[in-house]
Amino acid sequence: MSWDPFEELPELSPSLPAYLQDAPAALRSYGELSYNSRAKCWVIRGEPSVCQMAKRLFPGCSGKTRGQARFALGRRSAGDLNWLMMRYPLTIRPRDRERWEQALEQARAYAIQREQARLAPQSLTPPPAYFKGELMDFQKEGAAYLCNTPRALLADEMGLGKTVQALGAVAALQAYPLLLVVPSHLMRGWEREIARFLQNEDGSPPSVHVLHGLTPYELPPAQIYIVHYLLLRGWKQALLRYGFRMVIFDEIQELRHAGTEKYSAASLLSDRCERVAGLSGTPIYNRGGEIWNVINILDFHALGDFESFSREWCYGYGNNLVADPALLGQTLKEEGLMLRRTKEQVLDQLPPKRRLVQEIDADEESYQSLLQPALAKLDDLAGAQTNFDRSRIEEEICQQVRLATGVAKAPYVAAFVKALLEAGERVLLFAHHHRVMDRYKQLLRAEHPVFITGRESTAEKDEAAARFMEGRTDLCCVSLRAAAGLNLQRASCVVFGELDWSPAVHTQAEDRAHRMGQRDSVLCYYMVSSSGSDAQMQEALGLKVSQFVQLMGDATPSQEQTLLMQVEARAYVRQIAQRLLQARGAAGAG
Repeated sequence: MSWDPFEELPELSPSLPAYLQDAPAALRSYGELSYNSRAKCWVIRGEPSVCQMAKRLFPGCSGKTRGQARFALGRRSAGDLNWLMMRYPLTIRPRDRERWEQALEQARAYAIQREQARLAPQSLTPPPAYFKGELMDFQKEGAAYLCNTPRALLADEMGLGKTVQALGAVAALQAYPLLLVVPSHLMRGWEREIARFLQNEDGSPPSVHVLHGLTPYELPPAQIYIVHYLLLRGWKQALLRYGFRMVIFDEIQELRHAGTEKYSAASLLSDRCERVAGLSGTPIYNRGGEIWNVINILDFHALGDFESFSREWCYGYGNNLVADPALLGQTLKEEGLMLRRTKEQVLDQLPPKRRLVQEIDADEESYQSLLQPALAKLDDLAGAQTNFDRSRIEEEICQQVRLATGVAKAPYVAAFVKALLEAGERVLLFAHHHRVMDRYKQLLRAEHPVFITGRESTAEKDEAAARFMEGRTDLCCVSLRAAAGLNLQRASCVVFGELDWSPAVHTQAEDRAHRMGQRDSVLCYYMVSSSGSDAQMQEALGLKVSQFVQLMGDATPSQEQTLLMQVEARAYVRQIAQRLLQARGAAGAG
């Protein structure tokens, strides 16, 4: 199948930078340049003047031996070496001449590509044979950036679709086998998005294997492998054998601390892989050591060694605080290391309100414990004599299952909310049960949340709303059925930790943050788990897949529609009870 992934571009002919031009012929040589295959570096053996200059000028240059300077292999080091040789010509060892010419050509191609992207970002439409979704214009540019930049950080603000952009690049490149390294609470989400957006040419989904346990085993054949960060230390050496074409580190800020086995394993993976992408909505410019560690995973010593980085970019040698974060961010972009777009920059492409389904894990032990009262009522349900009694008991069972689901999800909802707050979002967190709210209060205590749950006095409710609207806190937890009449439009994100049967209840809750005429685009996350009541409630609400579209109508339902929804909800309540009965029957038969 022939296809052209790149839309037509204007004719651009960026000139080659002077430092990458051919060095002029020289009458004398200041030393010899050779390649050390074991250390993977270029080595200068030359006069003191050239070695001294190399070590003074280039942060990535090392070598304590007198008369010797080493440059780690890379596109930037080739350009630095060529620049140095314009002033101090070197004799290239004959057996390394071809390797040097290839390295210099790669550096030139990268410089031109980077300038082309700066002048007119390319736009990629993934081939329909491999990609089932539709990308917005800025997402097409992000996918093209990942295709064109073998080692890159996609740092779009949260909610702009970094996952789908990465999958668009994977589809275009057919970069299999692919390794995804993700936080544990996002593994299910990646599996779901892969199934939604990617396909093979015959229409089948890519084969996926999720790694489990710290003890390595022989991996089965698959196109995509998923591992979470906490397992990397156990698989440190084993993963190197599989020849992954691409590694994607989701939430790469997980690697902001060096010196751990997790970091060491990620560094080895990056070194062995031809393509490495990092995804993060929270690039950390202000903490020098952290951003240096992250970039070092993607492109070794692209920011020089840490000593020189901290001396020049931070408040002195060894200091961890960047003096000018904006300038560092600009430099990362200009060097082609990072692409970042904020919501404000692409607001004209976004709908006023976006709904996303976020699948998360649940604490199975907690769920089973809280499920016991519901299981105890199954005998009562089996012996019910009237439809009224049967409906009453089914409702009691459903309420207990919903409570168990909400409490079991709470730790993972809290982790997700923390990530949003770290990214600078202002969050409304909605739930139904007081017990779930109490768990949020424990889990999110450090975020100083305020609560509007129906248990507060009018004065306390007003004070909570004022604290949020005045910016004294960025997290407000609100009961789903207590949202009426609240004005909380400072929020940039709405998170539903629990679901309600009625779409109108969710719409009303969303409208606490979004008002007619508001220019901002509010992002609404629906947190769902494969355990408990969420499957039936998703079905009732029409929340089938994760996507940037309207999933439910925003118009106020008519009386007839309301009655119909109540009938449908009644049917789903019955399904929850019947599912428990079937599960108990299957367990007894086993």
